[in-house]
Amino acid sequence: MIQYLDNIQHKNSTNFFLIAGPCIIEGEEMAMKIAEKIIEITNKYKIPYIFKGSFKKANRSRVDSFTTIGEEKSLEILRKVGETFNIPTTTDIHENEHAALAANYVDVLQIPAFLVRQTDLLIAAAKTGKCVSLKKGQFLSPESMQFAVQKVQDSGNPKTAIIERGNSFGYTDLVVDFRGIPTMRNYSPVILDVTHSLQQPNQSSGVTGGRPELIETIAKAGIAVGADGLFIETHPDPSCALSDGANMLQLDKLEDLLQKLTRVREAIL
Repeated sequence: MIQYLDNIQHKNSTNFFLIAGPCIIEGEEMAMKIAEKIIEITNKYKIPYIFKGSFKKANRSRVDSFTTIGEEKSLEILRKVGETFNIPTTTDIHENEHAALAANYVDVLQIPAFLVRQTDLLIAAAKTGKCVSLKKGQFLSPESMQFAVQKVQDSGNPKTAIIERGNSFGYTDLVVDFRGIPTMRNYSPVILDVTHSLQQPNQSSGVTGGRPELIETIAKAGIAVGADGLFIETHPDPSCALSDGANMLQLDKLEDLLQKLTRVREAIL
């Protein structure tokens, strides 16, 4: 996928690429600070980087959960991040109409896991001509993702990637089957969504839990089995985050993690 992004840095690096940022856009100042810090780190380790932030969250557990500071406002912030730092940006879309809207502001459209079988949504994303990253549903096998990729590519868009984010394990947990990463690489580049794969959904409180203490473990395993990229949500203070704080990585821990992962990558090449 990154070969299609003209504004990505370190495109010829042998390192993995990184999609990272806050779960949701909370405001311009925070988004800019997070992007600036991550760019400083990724430049140091020659990691191709895509800034991520949701402009709106649609699949919340409760009706009173935070969803957006405003759709247009969030998308404008994503555009400003991209233009200010000359980096690609990505956001997730949930409705067919969101595809054309978000495509005016970002470089990569992300299809959420719960919606990856929605044919019309995938076609709408494909028709924008933007890169399309497809999150594997928690309910899908690795082999079934070839058909999601095919929907986008058959719509005339070869710019795809698959995001692995674990499979449902019981009612309130997820587990990553690392055998699926080499399988899905037969269909498209594969990104391991480290932080979402450590979610603990469907908690009795209606607020998703998580196990961020395992971020390093899961990330190392993903690189070791050949993931092309990693997806890590990060925040200066996850305890105060407006969405998914329970499984995000604290921003000041990111450099140490990426340094270790770069060494793992070097060891397997």
